[in-house]
Amino acid sequence: MADTLVIVPTYNERENIPRLIPMLLELPLDLGVIVVDDNSPDGTGELADALAEEYPGRVSVVHRAGKLGLGTAYLAGFRLALEQGAARVMTMDADFSHHPRYIPAMVRASVERYDLVIGSRYVPGGGTPDFPLRRRVLSRGANTFARFLLGLKARDATAGFRCYRRHVLEALPLDSIFSSGYSFLIEMLFLVQQAGFSVGEVPIVFEDRKRGRSKISQQEITKALYTVFRLSWRRMFGRDPRFLTKKAPT
Repeated sequence: MADTLVIVPTYNERENIPRLIPMLLELPLDLGVIVVDDNSPDGTGELADALAEEYPGRVSVVHRAGKLGLGTAYLAGFRLALEQGAARVMTMDADFSHHPRYIPAMVRASVERYDLVIGSRYVPGGGTPDFPLRRRVLSRGANTFARFLLGLKARDATAGFRCYRRHVLEALPLDSIFSSGYSFLIEMLFLVQQAGFSVGEVPIVFEDRKRGRSKISQQEITKALYTVFRLSWRRMFGRDPRFLTKKAPT
């Protein structure tokens, strides 16, 4: 099997998947792809199946019953990637905001130094040129907020373009992660840092999607705020506040 497996969660990405997967497989790397599709009404899952037939052994597809959240999609991909023996597991969006051209540098950083490599908008050389001012302020503010309350060292704490070494995913309590949406990214980074793994960042230019619609909603933003406060409590008191009302075992 491939040394590096890239997990691509999808929901209505029919316009992007037929372009993205060939680009990934053409990279000069020992790389495969896992598509995790949440029963896309536009037929993305069927297109992914066709690509799996076109590239046997290099593309796998996980079909889920519906929109179950970005975090749980990543978890499903992690399980399959570990089963398939990947040394490195990457995550990225399907809409080309995370461009495949950055993957070789991220894999190289993973091989040479870091347990987790983040494709970062907020280190020298990175950027968000397509973002309007309001979105830039929101994104920067969310990162600063999460980094301050959680003590995160990465500059881009909310980025989904990542490369994990296998032993990181094997060591973390993945089944106990509470976040299911975009806040999963914050919780994963928090757990990686708490476990003492090294984190590095490779600059990327984040380009806003050209095809399809954004999946981030106001509800996801609210969940992210809750996640930051919950993990901040855990950081300060060593216990997740979700369990404070549960009766202690006798």
